[in-house]
Amino acid sequence: MKKTHWLCLLSFLVATIIPATGMCAGEDTMSSILDVQKYDRAIHIMAMLLVGFGFLMVFVKKYGRSALTATFLLVSTAIPIYICINSFGWLGKAPDVIIDELILAEFASASLLICAGAVLGRLKMQQYLALGALFIPCYMFNEWIILENGFGIIPVGRFADTGGSIVIHAFGALFGLGVAMTMTTPQELRSAVETDDISDRFSLLGSMVLWLFWPSFCSALVPPELVPATVVNVILALCGATVATYISTVLLRRKISVGDIANASLAGGVAIGSTCDHATPVQAIVIGVLAGALSTYGFVVILPWLQKVIKKVDTCGVMYLHGLPGLMGGLAAMFVVKGLSGGEQVKGILITIALSLVTGFLAGKIISAIGRRAVPYVDSEEFAE
Repeated sequence: MKKTHWLCLLSFLVATIIPATGMCAGEDTMSSILDVQKYDRAIHIMAMLLVGFGFLMVFVKKYGRSALTATFLLVSTAIPIYICINSFGWLGKAPDVIIDELILAEFASASLLICAGAVLGRLKMQQYLALGALFIPCYMFNEWIILENGFGIIPVGRFADTGGSIVIHAFGALFGLGVAMTMTTPQELRSAVETDDISDRFSLLGSMVLWLFWPSFCSALVPPELVPATVVNVILALCGATVATYISTVLLRRKISVGDIANASLAGGVAIGSTCDHATPVQAIVIGVLAGALSTYGFVVILPWLQKVIKKVDTCGVMYLHGLPGLMGGLAAMFVVKGLSGGEQVKGILITIALSLVTGFLAGKIISAIGRRAVPYVDSEEFAE
């Protein structure tokens, strides 16, 4: 072959094969970068689960060690159960990217911790494990129906809930309420949930950790181009809720309540979840302000009134931090997300409410069969001094 022919062949290889392989390498590199970014947000979520939720629930003065231990156990139960069920393909196909599956498992863990807050201090430690084992399949069943077109009820993409206002927060709170309906004894109803200066400070620490990492929670799985706007919306909603909480707690109580500040300030993050990647900054602030005011009103007015009426205790007030703001956020999506079907959104909300309450009540019946604590809200029953 002549020299000129060799040069032509070499030019052909350079022009075709090398750019093609370079493009593949570029795609692989970009995919790896995105996975690393998701890993960073996954670790932020883990900090929320263990440090944020854990210390937020230390507000019960004599139950701090139990609250933190239960948090450890619940997270360590939820993540492997979620991933194992996914691996069997019983409730839809598992994500192709393993870090996505971990993040989804963390979302389930967050919902479980919300649920556990409703009965905090009234379960034996082994009952928390039973709660986790019962909760995760129910959570995944609802997730499958609402987000993955389970039974063909809601087409994929027709229900807006990016940050989990309904699927994570409302489901966890309502499931917990269902459990509490079976777990509250007359003694627990009479026992005060005691706090002190130290437990309040730890609770505020947990709240601030949750506040800090909430943008990572909501933006964990959104497309890269939407991450900046999502983060800004979540921060603005949290800011709105925090200011609204301060104003509301002073108006309703005449003085600042640490419990209100530690809890209702987070309601903006709960409510913005459904629309975090769709809302404008102004809409995010409005949603946050309304959620903070609603949550504070729930803690100050609705919680004591409802407890007297139904004779059941919601220890952490999860209905007022996660339940009501979550439902509000899900409904707000009908006005914020362009082109969204209001009928499909309402259908998904109603399904979540029904499934969470019914499965939570049944789970509570099973857990209560394991036994009851002798004294609620104290470490000493199970911990060595």
